[in-house]
Amino acid sequence: MAATGAYFSPGVSSPIFRRALPLLGTLNSGRIQSMTSRFAISVDRVPSTFVEAEKGITSEVKREERSVVAETRKRLEENEEKKPRNGWKDYLEQAEELIVTDGGPPRWFSPLECRSRVDKSPLMLFLPGIDGMGLGLVSHHEKLGRIFDLWCLHIPVADRTPFIDLVKLVEKTVRSEYQRSPNRPIYLVGESLGGCLALAVAARNRDIDLVLILANPGTSFSRSQLELVTPLLEALPGSLSSALPNILSLTAGDPLRMVLDNVVKGLPLQNTARDLIEDFTTFSSSLPVLADILPKETLLWKLKMLKSASEYANSRLYAIKSQTLILCSGNDQLLPSQQEGERLHKLLPNCDLRKFDDSGHFLLLQEGSIDLVTILKGTSYYRRGKYHDYVSDFIPPTPYEAKQVIESNSLINAVTSAVMLSTLEDGTIVKGLAGIPSEGPVLFVGYHMLLGLELVPLVSRIFNERNILVRGIAHPMMFAKRKTGRLPEISSFDTFRIMGAVPVAPSNLFKLLSSKSHVLLYPGGMREALHRKGEEYKLFWPEQSEFVRMAARFGAKIVPFGAVGEDDLGQVVIDYDDLVKIPYFKSEIESLTNEAMQLRAGASGEVANQQVHMPGILPKVPGRFYYYFGKPIETEGRKLELKDREKSQELYLEVQSEVERCIAYLKEKRESDPYRSILSRLLYQATHGFTSDIPTFEI
Repeated sequence: MAATGAYFSPGVSSPIFRRALPLLGTLNSGRIQSMTSRFAISVDRVPSTFVEAEKGITSEVKREERSVVAETRKRLEENEEKKPRNGWKDYLEQAEELIVTDGGPPRWFSPLECRSRVDKSPLMLFLPGIDGMGLGLVSHHEKLGRIFDLWCLHIPVADRTPFIDLVKLVEKTVRSEYQRSPNRPIYLVGESLGGCLALAVAARNRDIDLVLILANPGTSFSRSQLELVTPLLEALPGSLSSALPNILSLTAGDPLRMVLDNVVKGLPLQNTARDLIEDFTTFSSSLPVLADILPKETLLWKLKMLKSASEYANSRLYAIKSQTLILCSGNDQLLPSQQEGERLHKLLPNCDLRKFDDSGHFLLLQEGSIDLVTILKGTSYYRRGKYHDYVSDFIPPTPYEAKQVIESNSLINAVTSAVMLSTLEDGTIVKGLAGIPSEGPVLFVGYHMLLGLELVPLVSRIFNERNILVRGIAHPMMFAKRKTGRLPEISSFDTFRIMGAVPVAPSNLFKLLSSKSHVLLYPGGMREALHRKGEEYKLFWPEQSEFVRMAARFGAKIVPFGAVGEDDLGQVVIDYDDLVKIPYFKSEIESLTNEAMQLRAGASGEVANQQVHMPGILPKVPGRFYYYFGKPIETEGRKLELKDREKSQELYLEVQSEVERCIAYLKEKRESDPYRSILSRLLYQATHGFTSDIPTFEI
């Protein structure tokens, strides 16, 4: 059975039609089941008036429709600069509307905020927790709606569909959509009970490309205190709503706990009940709505369903091969979610884990702390095809996301007070970044400081001052990690992926340049970033050209640059040569190096010597970072010329020489900078204002 979703927008006389959504179950007498003005309307048969309106739509209506879409996009762009919405407030407001028009079987709806999506967007199905409203992503609708075709499952309050029947209903939709678009993944986002539902569907449909996003999944039910709630509820006198007048009359202290003490006075479970109610304290004033969402009979039914769902999903974990991302809270008062996340991470073969230590059970409704789209970007979980493509599937960071990433690194930006110099087309050196080409493709090629310390100020300043996103070519260990190992947690690199970093590979460089991107490349790689004592500012490049012909193929401008200042922050006192003399550290280095993917395995010389280790660094009173971008080298029109190996090698050595010249220039000029020391910079800011630009040497 099929249904049509239609939108109603203020100021538009005709509905904006969408393609049909499959409807689970049947609706009474074929009547329209309105999901209120906020949501797409679900019907099982299109009324004749709708058909006539669609057939007779005029150009005027089309213009109005385009106007509505344009206005919607403008509103979304404006919202990008705002903080994430208040999830609980929106949830309760919209849940109240849904309850008024509730009735019928479980069904899908698509929020009005989700109508402006990109082409070939994958389907995302949201599977709710025990509330059944389908509004758990209300804070994320606008952003998700731009990159997904989002459907939310709504289970009416009075519905008593068993868990296995819900599995079959979701499965029917999944199989139908898979037949329609077999080359696109289907995302199942499940929270709590919905997490069990997603796992069950994945276990039964191993032939379908499913991506599971599980927020505090209910598979830990048997190890939680929720099992104790069923006898507690059965012992409560009357309905839950009978206690609401007393709850609402309390204005001091912790009213929810006080009322619960009164309700269960004398029962051994009262301390348990206190803990379980923690997550509800943020919306105590809206308890009447909550009582309508989960009346006593419904809550009892849902808790029993969660128990059976947990058992069903756990018994079939062995069959799940789907790509899975688990989001778990460290302060979940209802389920042991963090321990459960770690357990599932070990059991599921294709699974990643992200922890949110300060979040409670209702993870996706937490105000300001969780953004599902940002999480998908950081984990590289968004894809439109069989595999994630780091170029075609990349979604640029919104201004708000970029601001958050840059502010998270504000300390190093403040401490280093970077000086940026660039070169104009006529060879003039100027302060600032005016010499950087605005239009791509552009290939920045430079020196990799100790531990890659130059990356944050470089990317931040170019983004803030020129509105250019620099896509870094990075080591593969930032994108994949064994479940057992000693390399840093893969989550520590999420911000790099949000800002567009891609694994080093010729294919990725090809795609970036073909898409006219600004690309950052370090030929010296890890060998420069983990250099030995006395090797500051020494280049370790391959002997043969690696990037020149690729740049010439797309007419990319090559911008050589130097960066200095690492020796003003710290001094290497224990390096690789020292560590390998100690058996324990030698063994650790070998283990880390074997765990990390090896690059340039066929290369010779120092550039192939990329052992993974952490040098011992003695901190200094912080100095200053300096960057000098040389004159862009044109490769446009030189494709045939640079196919010749000798010619490409000559240009390669020219770029290398230019990087060394930039470094030498900065090392000399910084000696005359009166504000090289952080003490002199702090004194300047104290007298001129802490937001003032700090001067430097004369060019």
